[in-house]
Amino acid sequence: MPDFIVFTAIIARLRGAKVILDLHDLVPELYADKKPGWRQSFAGHLLRWEEKTSARFAQHLIISNHLWLKTVTGRSAATEKCSVFVNNVDTRIFYPRKRVRSDDRRIILFHGSLSYHQGVDLVIRAMPTVLARVPQAEFHVYGGPSKRSEELGRLARDLGVEKAVRFQEGVVLDEIPQIIADADVGTVAKRADSFGNLAYSTKILEFMSQGIPVVLARTEIDQYYFAETAVRFFPSGDVPALADALVEVLLDSELRDRLTRNATGYVQGNSWLSRKQAYCALVDALCDRETVVPSV
Repeated sequence: MPDFIVFTAIIARLRGAKVILDLHDLVPELYADKKPGWRQSFAGHLLRWEEKTSARFAQHLIISNHLWLKTVTGRSAATEKCSVFVNNVDTRIFYPRKRVRSDDRRIILFHGSLSYHQGVDLVIRAMPTVLARVPQAEFHVYGGPSKRSEELGRLARDLGVEKAVRFQEGVVLDEIPQIIADADVGTVAKRADSFGNLAYSTKILEFMSQGIPVVLARTEIDQYYFAETAVRFFPSGDVPALADALVEVLLDSELRDRLTRNATGYVQGNSWLSRKQAYCALVDALCDRETVVPSV
């Protein structure tokens, strides 16, 4: 972001280069989530115009999920000009690691942006109930220090769970797989009434790649991609249901095994290795006018 950075390629395009615009996050939707009044305001119309103009300049668009494909083709570009590439895990980094932790803690993990739509505060609100039933539970948050992490820390203190909610220092990407492998459950508690409803979270596949079960909010995007047999869904925004889901997964070893077994198959079919050839074919096709550009 912003989309109009694509125009930095104008000289190369005039000299014959092919230009691909990766609409990784949809800017109009993202800003409407941050600034609700923008949706129908002049600023919102300007952002949608900026997307459409940027899309028109590029020869091809990459969209990061199939639901956003419908949005983009409905307002900014023809379907045949677009391809979908979700955020596949890179198996050179996220190959299965062995668990090295041997204590009796039960670690719930979240890593990534602490934006409101991610629902990290909902997990903290669920922790009093979780701790009453699983006293050794801890919630580890890897998001880096920020104003948002300070707000979440205050929430944990207000709820009396500050000892069980650990805000960790930022780490490099290569360290994340082992951190995941040493956790007991990953959670993505996105709010369905926000940007998170249609935003695909790579961290779900990252959890799955390391063989830990995922407790996942029932959003439109995640119901589209993930089966009930591979994740433990809960109604988005429902803190008691989130607490119940976390406790169930932490205590039920058969459920954990079933979820991780089914999730492993999903990851294997949706890694970057499975999509790399399609991406290379897209680039080759743009350079060869006689070749049909793949659309999915």
